[in-house]
Amino acid sequence: MASAPTSKYNSHSLENESIKRTSRDGVNRDVGETLPRLPGEIRITDKEVIYICPFNGPIKGRVYITNYRLYLRSLETDSALILDVPLGVISRIEKMGGATSRGENSYGLDITCKDLRNLRFALKQEGHSRRDMFEILTRYAFPLAHSLPIFAFLNEEKFNVDGWTVYNPVEEYRRQGLPNHHWRITFINKCYKLCDTYPALLVVPYRASDEDLRRVATFRSRNRIPVLSWIHPENKTVIVRCSQPLVGMSGKRNKEDERYLDVIRETNRQVNKLTIYDARPNVNAVANKATGGGYESDDVYHNAELFFLDIHNIHVMRESLKKVKDIVYPNVEESHWLSSLESTHWLEHIKQPNPVEQRYMELLALRDEYIKRLDELQLANSAKLSDPSASPSSPSQMMPHVQTHF
Repeated sequence: MASAPTSKYNSHSLENESIKRTSRDGVNRDVGETLPRLPGEIRITDKEVIYICPFNGPIKGRVYITNYRLYLRSLETDSALILDVPLGVISRIEKMGGATSRGENSYGLDITCKDLRNLRFALKQEGHSRRDMFEILTRYAFPLAHSLPIFAFLNEEKFNVDGWTVYNPVEEYRRQGLPNHHWRITFINKCYKLCDTYPALLVVPYRASDEDLRRVATFRSRNRIPVLSWIHPENKTVIVRCSQPLVGMSGKRNKEDERYLDVIRETNRQVNKLTIYDARPNVNAVANKATGGGYESDDVYHNAELFFLDIHNIHVMRESLKKVKDIVYPNVEESHWLSSLESTHWLEHIKQPNPVEQRYMELLALRDEYIKRLDELQLANSAKLSDPSASPSSPSQMMPHVQTHF
């Protein structure tokens, strides 16, 4: 919500319409040389523009566009403004003004960014200056829509560590005590053929075969079957994630899916019922039936209880966040601040209590109570021993990891 990033230099001057910088070794360097570029980043074009700064007004500068970023450097001696905007941050590019526009700086481009910044550039009307910049930005900011490769796959930067080996899912599951006699690791999604939005390795109930998983996948939106995300180290309570069942208006059933949820419940003998948290508002879940979706009805899933978390969909959340941005950027109207904030409904969205988090905290409280009692038992036993130092150390020292994996 702050202004675009700025950088300041002690001195700079204009020469032949380009900025010269004096480095520490006293050598003048053209701005084209100092333009930050990653390996594989190619400079496409540059144009002289007027940046309409929401705080300091119009600033004359030069915009450089590469296949990765939009980079603006001020050409004014009293302003050392620099804007460095990765093209992937841009969400929308719009033309401002028309051929008949007469107001000062009324002709150019409006750029909306995903980080809540709005960038406005005024350009000259002659020479198709705006059209060229608009077309180039549109192509490289939205490469897939124009059959261009994403820069991430063109980046030639070399790293000392192979990023693909930083995280080892098998080792992480082993740290959590998996697999065990209730849960197993499956490679059914190794080539992402079962579900293209799930990891290659999945943890599923030991009693469920891969063929069972395929049948369950046909009844879950985008094949997102219930898979383990986290397991409690002591009482083995689990958090399992999945998408909505494809119930539809006719109330379709899938025996394999119902049996699969029962198998999950039976992995923990202490649990009589599964607790299902549906992130959507109830009305949205019902409406999704019209498009083939739905929810786990108590009438069908007898050993489960369903709760709706009333979290609105991404479109509602995005619109609410946009309203927040509008009231804080570039200026805050103090006299109507509270009413403006209320009209965004943002606080209503973020203050919603999360039963999953509450349950997780309850489990951690049980864990702490377990450790406390075990420590008390160890202390009582060590008092009876001739060598108290022989007693084992606190289990809490052996449990450094407390996290979930979503």
